[in-house]
Amino acid sequence: MSFLAPIAAPPASLTIRALQALRRDIVLTRLAPGETLSEAATADRLRLGKAPIRAALARLAEEGLVQAVPRRGWVVSLVTVRDIHEVFDLRLLLEPEAARRAAGRIDTTALGRLDAVCAAGYRPGDPDSALGFLDANRAFHVAVAELSGNARLARQIGRLLDESTRMLVLGLSRRDRSGEMAHEHRALTEALAAGDPVAAAAIMQEQVAASRAMVLAALTAPDAAIGV
Repeated sequence: MSFLAPIAAPPASLTIRALQALRRDIVLTRLAPGETLSEAATADRLRLGKAPIRAALARLAEEGLVQAVPRRGWVVSLVTVRDIHEVFDLRLLLEPEAARRAAGRIDTTALGRLDAVCAAGYRPGDPDSALGFLDANRAFHVAVAELSGNARLARQIGRLLDESTRMLVLGLSRRDRSGEMAHEHRALTEALAAGDPVAAAAIMQEQVAASRAMVLAALTAPDAAIGV
C-alpha cells in the first residue's frame, strides 16, 4: 500500500523573512487596505518561493492583517471604524498603566535611549520622514512598556502598536501630527525620569487619545475609503 509523501514545509528562516517583509509592507501601507495579493507575484517581488509566501500569508491571516478570498487569493484587510475604536480602547487601558509603572524605573542610560528614539526618524517639514518617525514612535512606546517590568504587558502593547501603526500611517497621510507626537514623547520622558507616575499616566492617556482622534478625523472624512 502506497502513501503520498507529505508536502515539506518551507524552511522556517524563509517563512520568517517573508512574514517580516509582508507585515512591514502592510503596517506601513505599502500594501494598501483592500489590495489583492498574488502568491506568485509576491514571491517574485520578494525573491522567495511560493511556499514561504503562502505560509507567511496564513500567519498574517491569523493576525487579521490579510484575508483569504475564494478565486481572488489574498486581500489586505480593511481598516474599519470599529477596528480603530477597539485597538485604541485597549491602548488606553494598557499604556497609561505601563507608563505609571515605568515612572522612576528609568536610569540615565535608558533616558538617553528614549530621547534618541523620540528624535529618530522625524525631520520637521519633511513629509517623507513620517514612516521613519512612526517606526521610532512604536519603539518609544514599546520601550516605555518594557520599563513597566511586566513582560506580558509589553508584548500585548507591542501587538496593539503594530495594528495602530497602520492606522497612524493612514491618518498621517492626511494630517501630519508627528511634530506634536515628538513633543509629547519628550514630556513623557521627563515625567518618567522625575518618577512621577500620575503625570506619566496622564500624558500617555492624552497622547493615545489624541492619536485616536487624529486617525478617526482623517479616516472618516467624506472622501476617505474606510469600512464601518
